[in-house]
Amino acid sequence: MSAVPKIAAVTGGSAGIGQAICEDLLGKGYEVISLSLGKSPTSHPRLHSLEVDLTDRAATAQAAAELVRRFEVTTVVHNAGVIRAALLAEVKLEELDELVALHLGAAIQLVQAALPQMRSAHFGRIVMLSSRAAVGAVTRTSYSATKAGMIGMLRTWALELAPDGITVNAVAPGPIRTDMFYDVIPQGSERERALAAAVPVRRLGEPADVARAVSFLADPANSYITGQVLYVCGGSSVGSLIL
Repeated sequence: MSAVPKIAAVTGGSAGIGQAICEDLLGKGYEVISLSLGKSPTSHPRLHSLEVDLTDRAATAQAAAELVRRFEVTTVVHNAGVIRAALLAEVKLEELDELVALHLGAAIQLVQAALPQMRSAHFGRIVMLSSRAAVGAVTRTSYSATKAGMIGMLRTWALELAPDGITVNAVAPGPIRTDMFYDVIPQGSERERALAAAVPVRRLGEPADVARAVSFLADPANSYITGQVLYVCGGSSVGSLIL
């Protein structure tokens, strides 16, 4: 395969897992565009920021158009996400709609925008950030539903896009120490310690654990892996977690 531009768009790249993904890809020579609510705090000559609310479909469409106008994107990493934890009786449908727009709709919009360039290059890498919660987690009705929806979507895209040299995969993290994690589970709490103890490897994950998996699936050399879900969860996807 001839050399292709290593240009990656990463949603939610300004914090947590997304920031770690951006930094890992930069270290591997990529030009990286972060699409997030705020500007990335990482300073690098090959890092660019597009500020956008990806729950707003009109704003996302505008950002997607600007993205492909300015950059020949060949890699899309859809990492942006929110949890909106609630037991079934308290689930709000407007929050479900928000997560559908963010986790599913924004992915469709961004990949649709990048597809012409990927097809022209006969190369593309699409990596979705699903979640261990896709197999079920208490208080995660909307989150689990949309993260599981990503898996069905990527498997369909993998079949459709394989003839174009485009692979589509997901990384599904388990409990990862990020600000979003600590919005739900208090840092330093007994609950955090109990959760870490319940993970088979006996620790919580770090953003860098996830970033390494994303870079593996995004690597141009990995052209024979598509339609797959890589759980980065310390073994918790084959057991159970009490959150």
